[in-house]
Amino acid sequence: MRWQGRRGSENVEDRRRMSGGKIAAGGGIAGLIIMLIIWLMGGDPMQVIGTMGLDGSGNTQTENYIPPAEEDSLAQFVSVVLADTEDVWTTVFSQMGKTYRKPKLVLFHSSTSSACGMASEATGPFYCPGDEKIYIDLSFYQEMHRRLGAGGDFAFAYVIAHEVGHHVQKLLGTIDQVNAAQQKLSKKESNALNVCLELQADFYAGLWANHAQTSFNILEEGDIEEALNAASAVGDDRLQQASQGRVVPDSFTHGTSAQRYRWFKRGFDTGDIRYGDTFSAESL
Repeated sequence: MRWQGRRGSENVEDRRRMSGGKIAAGGGIAGLIIMLIIWLMGGDPMQVIGTMGLDGSGNTQTENYIPPAEEDSLAQFVSVVLADTEDVWTTVFSQMGKTYRKPKLVLFHSSTSSACGMASEATGPFYCPGDEKIYIDLSFYQEMHRRLGAGGDFAFAYVIAHEVGHHVQKLLGTIDQVNAAQQKLSKKESNALNVCLELQADFYAGLWANHAQTSFNILEEGDIEEALNAASAVGDDRLQQASQGRVVPDSFTHGTSAQRYRWFKRGFDTGDIRYGDTFSAESL
């Protein structure tokens, strides 16, 4: 992905050098990794926090973190990707007669606080509607490559664009509508609605890639394949098979590998927000 020498966003909040705050003892690295894989990219952080016991009590991390040079380069990359999403969505919203409110992106190491509770390595990247911020521990980039086989800078750009997609849903009222509807639904029905929400965020990520390529010529050979591979790697069916040896469709919350692949590609192929209504789609 071509990103060097271009504008970075002013909306990056770098907390990596701050103390980690409080994180409950127990769970272990293995538990954190499992939660990371199952709940990455758009899962409800509060559910992860409840599962792992990350409720703000327990041991306090006081050691200040000094990011290595490689990580600082990745932080610059994230800033440029965020800036690209700002430019793209400002234009798209303007075409709809709306004003795009830019989200903040928080870089942290190990753990930090959010309006959705404690953010940690276990939650993976996520968007918190309560404070309109995206939270990312940059170590997730390595986890994508090592544990999910989804390496590459554009694969990580897809992750960022997906979380920004959730912010777009917040601004358009979609998240509030889904939350209200879920209060009246069974667990199975609620999960199905969440799948629609996640697949739409994948569509929005693809839409961003389309517009960013048109405006900034960001793509290099193999970039789209990286993003499509990442979308496929985080399908519920693939993750469930890897973590528990079986697939339980009724528990899907993000969509299958094929669905995530298809909706990102649809966003990239069309570049038109009108084709991203996953909730009314006859077949996801």
